Amino acid sequence: MKPSLICAALFAAFVGASDVHDLKADTFKDFVKEHDLVLAESLAPEYEEAATSLKEKNIPLAKIDCTEQADLCSEYGVEGYPTLKLFRGLDQISAYGGPRKAQAIVSYMTKQALPAVSVLDTKASLDEFKTADKVVLVAYFDKSDTAANATYNEVAEALRDDYLFGATNDAELAKAEDVKAPAIVLYKSFDEGRAAYNSAKFDKEAIISFAKTAATPLVGEAGIPLAYIFAETPEERETLGNLLKPIAEKVKGKLNIATIDAKAFGQHAGNLNLEVGKWPAFAIQDTAKNQKFPFTGTEITAASIGAFVDDFVAGKVEPSVKSEPIPEKQDGPVTIIVAKNYEEIVMDDKKDVLVEFYAPWCGHCKA
Repeated sequence: MKPSLICAALFAAFVGASDVHDLKADTFKDFVKEHDLVLAESLAPEYEEAATSLKEKNIPLAKIDCTEQADLCSEYGVEGYPTLKLFRGLDQISAYGGPRKAQAIVSYMTKQALPAVSVLDTKASLDEFKTADKVVLVAYFDKSDTAANATYNEVAEALRDDYLFGATNDAELAKAEDVKAPAIVLYKSFDEGRAAYNSAKFDKEAIISFAKTAATPLVGEAGIPLAYIFAETPEERETLGNLLKPIAEKVKGKLNIATIDAKAFGQHAGNLNLEVGKWPAFAIQDTAKNQKFPFTGTEITAASIGAFVDDFVAGKVEPSVKSEPIPEKQDGPVTIIVAKNYEEIVMDDKKDVLVEFYAPWCGHCKA
């Protein structure tokens, strides 16, 4: 059965035409049974916007005013407002914990309306699926590869709230996408556009780690800095991810933390002024300010990273800059600038500065 999402909440009255269905105690159960997919509105105008978008997909939105329908809200355990609950019929009920913005609601309900894995058997269906959401995953398997198919389905069930999953057994489609089966391709509407999982070992945890890493934008939402946990194995990434999860929850909204495959993306550690090959490693990147903050401690622990992150959030960590030492004396008419004193000298808005950028081996520059 397809899911029905019902939100029990307190709302203001709406003026004019609305795509939102107002449910009462005597219409609630029949409405849920009648429609395959229902979303209830409580956060106007976000829900009004979502209602209009989802109407085209035949996913109606509904609302329940608990000030008038107290018994109905009590029957389904509504204790505060707004409350959103996911109904798969009247027997399977769970809380909705996703973002409460129109775009996020539409994305979530679209995922819930689809099977865990959508079968893609034509180029048209594949092309449409690739752009169905900001992040989608497509598996390219031989039909006889039952083990890989089973593992992929497990991953899809575990992450269906986060991503859309598709699969195809068509060798021509794989060829057209320049993919050698078995493989999984994550298509995304940002950064490089796609990432491939080509490991011969189709391990559930490894695929989950790949999906979460590849789906994380290099630039965090709204310019939020991004912290990387570099580790070589899926097991180590999972262990470190769980270890640092409380820290990530503590600084949510100020810093995004993600695990990253050191074997596949290790060179990025060099861009963050980390020593490539020395794993595990941890660094923070603030792309909005073009600053890097590599962790230089000897061991990654909850205590050491927690203290480092706290200091970063408090503005106590100095960004790492590759620089020659600041000259002890500035005797000549021309001041020597290195990276460590660039901000102090060049960016001083009290004076004008003329800077020559040169290569030390360039005789013309010296002359």
